[in-house]
Amino acid sequence: MGRKILFVTTDQQRYDTLGCNGGALARTPVVDGLAAQGIRFERVHPQSVVCMPSRSTILTGQHPTTHGVWMNGVPLPLEAPSVADVLHRAGYRTALVGKAHFEPFLDPFLRFPENALSRTGTVPPGGLHRGFEHLELATHGGIGPLHYAQWLAAEHPGAVGGFYPVLDGSLQVNGAGGGDTGAPQVKANPIARGIYHTDWVADRTIAWLDSLGADEDWFCWMSFPDPHHPWDPPESEVGRIDWREVPLPAGYPEDRSEREAVIDGKPRHWRLWYDGTLVSNYEAPATWVPATLTPDQVREVNARNAVECELVDEALGRVLGRIGERGWTDEVDVVFTTDHGELQGDFGLLFKGPYHVDALMRLPLVWRPAPSASATPSVVTRPVGLVDLAPTFCTIAGIEPLPWMQGGSLPMDDADAEARGFERVLTEWDSDIFGTDVHLRTIMRDRWVCTAYLPGTSHDGTEGELYDLVDDPLQRHNRWDDPAMRPIRDDLVDDLWSSQPPSRRDRLVLESPV
Repeated sequence: MGRKILFVTTDQQRYDTLGCNGGALARTPVVDGLAAQGIRFERVHPQSVVCMPSRSTILTGQHPTTHGVWMNGVPLPLEAPSVADVLHRAGYRTALVGKAHFEPFLDPFLRFPENALSRTGTVPPGGLHRGFEHLELATHGGIGPLHYAQWLAAEHPGAVGGFYPVLDGSLQVNGAGGGDTGAPQVKANPIARGIYHTDWVADRTIAWLDSLGADEDWFCWMSFPDPHHPWDPPESEVGRIDWREVPLPAGYPEDRSEREAVIDGKPRHWRLWYDGTLVSNYEAPATWVPATLTPDQVREVNARNAVECELVDEALGRVLGRIGERGWTDEVDVVFTTDHGELQGDFGLLFKGPYHVDALMRLPLVWRPAPSASATPSVVTRPVGLVDLAPTFCTIAGIEPLPWMQGGSLPMDDADAEARGFERVLTEWDSDIFGTDVHLRTIMRDRWVCTAYLPGTSHDGTEGELYDLVDDPLQRHNRWDDPAMRPIRDDLVDDLWSSQPPSRRDRLVLESPV
């Protein structure tokens, strides 16, 4: 009997939403407690700041350039390597409950296996899907082919219409506003808390764990759809936080002229999106103009986001309680993270896109090793990535990480990180949608974040961004064109290009916008 693994992800959660990371809005005592007992990582970057490429990196242990999922809507090939498959072959029981998103969601003819799984129950045809023997899937609402939506329609049909309608009548992402301030993708949702997808994911995770024998080893990926937009948590819970009392985030310059001056110091696609003339990510509503975002709308979005983070924390607490009742606590590793961040008002923007700043790139990551491992609690300040999760799961299971994994097992402390060369972390962006293509490559090393641009619709390939995270933690001052920074910029750019992972030989096809 080895160590069991509870891997917990949220969707689109910022680093500063956790109390242990300095967050003061959402109460997250469960994750904070895991951090106090384990390892908290200060500088974690995704290898992509959108869902499908990032989640494919988590599963494969590879950079998007290598696994090939270069943007949302590009399905991960079924033959792609999977850490779940490695663990299953080693005798682990495996499950994924909640949001998967290795394949496109917009799939009306159910061409992709994940969207058709609810027709056959929770066991995939052939017994395994990407190494998982059990899958119960959900996304952000109550409509669609996934398990949660099908369950909700069958058991609580009156609740389906309470969610925000993600798509409008033209099948574009809905930009309509709601709530008290008219903020985009905000809606009062009358659904009962107990049947909202956060509690459903926890309930179904507990049910799967209860089906296991006491001595079985298991890997369970519990994947919450929140706090990704739309922001429509159960209305019964919204009163936890009065948006009128929420302070504006430090990353939001309230003065319009100051805000626009900051944006104008960045490559031109920043301003083009702010003015509503360019959209390079399908999930950002094309009909919404960020320049219209008001301070009160920022407050209301942040309040609802925090409520969703609290509900996730409480749901995780219920699952950990059940693990304790099964007598497993001492042998269970818990890893908590997310796939990417959320702008959430920073720079006067919402959602996500080709904007490689901390709002989207700095992620929460907490690893509480099994108490039986007697690990010393620590804080790791060296840079790590989501690409390091797959080899970490192997190490926990006592398996040598596979050669195709491009990361390294997460360090236990800074001394371990230094000894094993955790010095830099890479992030990439490629998109080609609505006739707009954008291409970024980013390195974080030492105190610097450096992004080089490749030629695209709005860029000629000479642009870039360079931020000093010590002197400019809010990344307001782009030093790319500062002559005094040229030696540092050149060194970082050289390191960026020399550290690029190998590319997949054939470019995978974009099958859907999301």
